[in-house]
Amino acid sequence: MKLAYAFCGSFCTHGKALDVLEHMAEKHDITPVFSEITATTDTRFGTAMELYTNVKRICKKEPITTIKEAEEVITRGNFDAVIVAPCTGNTLAKIANGITDSTVTMCVKAQLRNRRPVIIALATNDGLSANLFNIAMTLEKKYIYFTPFGQDNAYDKPTSLICDFDLIQDTLELAVQGKQLQPLLL
Repeated sequence: MKLAYAFCGSFCTHGKALDVLEHMAEKHDITPVFSEITATTDTRFGTAMELYTNVKRICKKEPITTIKEAEEVITRGNFDAVIVAPCTGNTLAKIANGITDSTVTMCVKAQLRNRRPVIIALATNDGLSANLFNIAMTLEKKYIYFTPFGQDNAYDKPTSLICDFDLIQDTLELAVQGKQLQPLLL
C-alpha cells in the first residue's frame, strides 16, 4: 500500500511510533510527514534531527514538513491511507473542528477530500477531559478510523489516553475496507 505516516508532538511516544513505522516500511511505500513541532523541537526523548534522520532512513524519503508540500503531495498522491501516529489532542481537536493550520492537518484534509481513510493513533494527556468531546466528534466522521485506545496510567494520569501502537497495522487493514477495528476501547 501507499501510505503517509504523520508524526505529531507526543514526544514520549515517538519511540513506539518509530517501531511501527520500521515494521510497516518493510511492507508499504511510506511518505513521512512531520508536524511543525515535531520537525523543530528537541526534547529529553531525542532531538528533532535524530528523529528526522531515523525516519528518512526507514522510509528512504524526506519527510514532508510544510503545509504547501502536504497539500500538493497528499491531494495528488493517491494514498491508500494517512496514518497520524502519534496524534496529539491538539491535532485531534483541529481535525474534529476542520481546522487546517498545520502540515498534519493539511494531510488529513487532503486525504479526506479524496475520500480515503485516515487512521488516528491517539496519544493525549487530556483524552478524558478537554479532548473527550473532540474524540466523540471525530469518531462520527466518515473515513476516519481510530487505532484502539485506553487509559495508559489511570491512577497517576487519569485523563490520559493512548492507542495500542501494535494495532496500527490491523486498524489500517480494516480501514481500507471501510471498517473500524474493534474493540475500540481497551
